[in-house]
Amino acid sequence: MSAAEKRTKSKFLGHPVEDEFYTYADYSEWDDDVRYELIEGVAYVMGAPTANHQETLMEFAMQFRTHLKGKQCRLLIAPFDVRLNAESHDNTVVQPDIVVICDSSKIRGIGGKSCVGAPDLVIEILSPSTATLDKSIKRLVYEKSGVREYWIVNLNKKFVDVFILEDGKYGRATTYTDTVPVHVLEDFHINLTDVFESINEYEQ
Repeated sequence: MSAAEKRTKSKFLGHPVEDEFYTYADYSEWDDDVRYELIEGVAYVMGAPTANHQETLMEFAMQFRTHLKGKQCRLLIAPFDVRLNAESHDNTVVQPDIVVICDSSKIRGIGGKSCVGAPDLVIEILSPSTATLDKSIKRLVYEKSGVREYWIVNLNKKFVDVFILEDGKYGRATTYTDTVPVHVLEDFHINLTDVFESINEYEQ
């Protein structure tokens, strides 16, 4: 079985591909038109986002973009590689829906190919295939790598859980439904009413 066949052997989106461990060097060579993330060497197959996911992402991005115009911090959206442990094992590469990076030296490679190290803020918009991954495994790896603020966006129930890093650990999540303060950015709140108004009902 080829390496590509092993990677696509996973039966479920968001579940690990079994019995193989990879690094960013391996990941960079894959060209089989499948989106992956690596977490401590384990490859996870990622699915395509829904229309509601994309519309929500765009509304978040517009609010962040407006606030950050002319400021030091950078907003980047998926697909964009974040290499959380690049200076050591370089075997964890994720593509969060949204990242805010305030240290521009972390953006490296031709054209700013990837973030090397932890962004200041990571936002993941839940989907059925990746919800468990985002809420458990990825939350732990973001905490371990030093992501200062982590948001988990629940589209179905229209709320955001926010984790703040304190003394190297995330405390209990704070849940927001109307507006949410961005702790890593001064005097800035996201209007969740506008974000969730973008969600539409589609035929099954």
